Amino acid sequence: MELLVIFLAICLQIFLTYKKLSPFLSLLIVAILSGIFLGMEPMQIVKSIEKGVGNTLGGLALIICLGAILGKILDAGGAAEKISSTLINGFGQKNIQWAVLLTGFLIGIPLYYNAGFVILVPLVFSIASKAKLPLLYVAIPMAASLSTTHCFLPPHPSPVFLVNAFNANMGKTLIYGLIIAIPVVIIAGPFLGRLLKNVEVKIKSAFLSIDEKADRVLPATFPSFLIGLLPVILITLAVIADNFLSDQLLKKIILFIGDPTIALLLSVFIAMWYFGIRAGNNMETTMKWLNDAIAGIAVILLIITAGGVFKQVLQDSGTDKYIASFSGKWQMPPLIFGWVITALLRVAIGSATVAGITAAGVVTPLVTSGVVSPELMVLAVGTGSVFGSHVNDSGFWMFKEFFNLSLKQTFLSWTIMETLISILGLIGVLLLDLFL
Repeated sequence: MELLVIFLAICLQIFLTYKKLSPFLSLLIVAILSGIFLGMEPMQIVKSIEKGVGNTLGGLALIICLGAILGKILDAGGAAEKISSTLINGFGQKNIQWAVLLTGFLIGIPLYYNAGFVILVPLVFSIASKAKLPLLYVAIPMAASLSTTHCFLPPHPSPVFLVNAFNANMGKTLIYGLIIAIPVVIIAGPFLGRLLKNVEVKIKSAFLSIDEKADRVLPATFPSFLIGLLPVILITLAVIADNFLSDQLLKKIILFIGDPTIALLLSVFIAMWYFGIRAGNNMETTMKWLNDAIAGIAVILLIITAGGVFKQVLQDSGTDKYIASFSGKWQMPPLIFGWVITALLRVAIGSATVAGITAAGVVTPLVTSGVVSPELMVLAVGTGSVFGSHVNDSGFWMFKEFFNLSLKQTFLSWTIMETLISILGLIGVLLLDLFL
């Protein structure tokens, strides 16, 4: 009975998504109906909703908001553009793919996918036009790096939600994610781009004729890189200190400033001062960047919260024990099970974030039972969430329209790239599992 309810709940989520209902509302509807058909009392469902909202937002609201603010300041202050131009000039035309790859990776860590994509698209057109290179040869490494950071690495919404849902360690998840992401993005980026270089695409875009930032004064190189990567640096230092330093004052200080929330908060204050106040912008302008950033991710926060409610209903109804036993009957390794469930949801629903947070409710019992590493399950679900992107995914259409591709060309480039990232990511997770 529980399996049937879960299956029908997922089908309903897919149907409501197809009908363009907001995922925030559809996930709440699915959660409430699931609770009813799983035998929960009405007031028990209400308590699960309240508990799900509290548990979800308590663990990730500040991290996601601060991450969005930092990304917005880096963009508005010119740091993202400075990072891009520095890497491109440093690598030269011969190694242009690697320059675009590293640019996308560094910008993709603090910025959300859509923001990073829009920032880098003009750069891709400019490089392809000036160097007379095939468009996809340059575009694929950029898209692969942004997509990989989006599904693997905090502080992106889905990984942060999964870390919170599975009670995983944020620092370990970040380090494991980086270990897997680097080889994955190299294969799905430059190598795939070279295979697609013969795909003919006209380099025609408004970005080539309009340069609104021609007279813009960019910040210095070193602070742009340092502040952009500061959260990653602080979190990594905390993981190192936790494992190698003795219990002393220095270790306590590093662990405090390396906490994801504190690391992002410090980075935001430094960025506000350096790229805002110090650069001649008044406090009103700087605060507008902050407000715009939070407004931009408000809907994402609501969707994630609703996903947390769905997960809580499945747990409070006792379905978690059934799911754990069901996985055992399938005799499927937990990490592969988590990946398969998420990949199926991704293909059906389209949204990587919604697929990840929906799958969390299904696979959380496997994590709480202690049979699998929480950090690796975060990455297994994350890799599954980018599998098989097609026409029901907004990222598919962004890539198609920005780069003037046909549907066939988009399937042969974007869809293959996303699927490759997903499969290679799973392989990386399974290899890590052998050594941990």
